[in-house]
Amino acid sequence: MTTLRIILLFALAALAEIGGAWLIWQSVRENRGWWFALLGVVALGAYGFVAALQPDPHFGRVLAAYGGVFVAGSLAWGVVVDGFTPTLWDYVGTVVALAGAAIIVFAPLFAQTK
Repeated sequence: MTTLRIILLFALAALAEIGGAWLIWQSVRENRGWWFALLGVVALGAYGFVAALQPDPHFGRVLAAYGGVFVAGSLAWGVVVDGFTPTLWDYVGTVVALAGAAIIVFAPLFAQTK
């Protein structure tokens, strides 16, 4: 259950942070209106609360691991929302980032069970 909770919280955090940043981008770069920026600020604030729900008590570890999730989520957002086409190197970098995130988060869990 802990593993599923960690994964779901990282996915929700990615949605809030990437979505919030995208909304602000739309407001500033695409002139979509001030309310896009306001919604973006709310979503970015929600990201902070979601990240704080992670079971690991170490802020640095949670944020470091989230970095890998952010890389993958940002590229996925670009594909789905903006029609971005990743290169082979985008995919390779995403795999490396997610592998690093998995090591940071799950290695301490496995070490505790032994």
